[in-house]
Amino acid sequence: MLTYTLRRLLIAIPTLLFISLIIFLLLDLAPGDPMAQMPLTVPPEVKQKMREALGLGEPIHIRYALWLKQFFIIEPMHILDAMFGTNLGGDAQRIISWQTRSPVADIIAQRVPQTLWVVGLAYVVGVAIALPIGIISAYKQYSWFDQIGTFISMIGFSVPTFFTGVVLIIIFAVNLQWFPSIYDTTHKVTGWDSFVFQLRQMAMPVMVLALYNASQISRFMRASMLDNLRQDYVRTARAKGLRERVVVLTHVLRNSMIPVVTVIALGVPTIFGGAIITEQVFKVNGLGQLLITAIHANDLPMVQTLTFIFAILIVLFNLVADILYGILDPRIRYD
Repeated sequence: MLTYTLRRLLIAIPTLLFISLIIFLLLDLAPGDPMAQMPLTVPPEVKQKMREALGLGEPIHIRYALWLKQFFIIEPMHILDAMFGTNLGGDAQRIISWQTRSPVADIIAQRVPQTLWVVGLAYVVGVAIALPIGIISAYKQYSWFDQIGTFISMIGFSVPTFFTGVVLIIIFAVNLQWFPSIYDTTHKVTGWDSFVFQLRQMAMPVMVLALYNASQISRFMRASMLDNLRQDYVRTARAKGLRERVVVLTHVLRNSMIPVVTVIALGVPTIFGGAIITEQVFKVNGLGQLLITAIHANDLPMVQTLTFIFAILIVLFNLVADILYGILDPRIRYD
């Protein structure tokens, strides 16, 4: 397993370099000018100097190499400096946002907690709900529990999140006034009352996203369980006199989790990508909203960095899913 993991990590390096090149070229060749929002009274020579200060006066291959150096060397050094109080990064040039003129990594670090609080918690809740629903629905196929679970799953997966979010706002925020309709990103938890308010403002966006995630994963879980419940090894285990709980939760569940692991693992990068639509509906100041704002403002360094981070996470969790295959199924051996 260790050899396979190291081999996959080595293969991931040229893959990520190729992805970074494609991202950089596509965004760099896209139409747009970072000086477009400047007042018309600014002289052209001043705009040209500002472009050169942003590094736009260099050839494209020089700018690409500088961006890679900043992303993989300079920014990690500054992150270590912020964590341990060192001075590894020094005065080295960082990736600067064209929109805010601030380091991109600092802006992303400010938004990550908001995204993890809402989108991350919603994903955990969705998985925790989906797995038992899928297991029980498959074991009690065509029962009233299965029918209700299927009905709710179809609604949660079919109805778009922006519609579900608006419905919840109308019911729980406007009519019942149980929860706030807008997420306050400046709120800090300092005591019990502030913690309760944090839970109240998280409730609706978490419910919307958890319903969507649970609907998808529960369908995969149910289908995988049904496929394994009909296998010969299940009849053999029952014929040996094993208890039904042991047959279902030990033998069937472990084999059924193999395809579901792919869905869960590949869904983790979407947490860091943020739920763009839901964040817009509830005004959650997370990574999804940051990406949309950067695209509207033609902030190429921010868009490049966020997109490449998402690509790294996808490659990483593909590897995690493959490793989990070997843990769940002893027949799978990579070495």
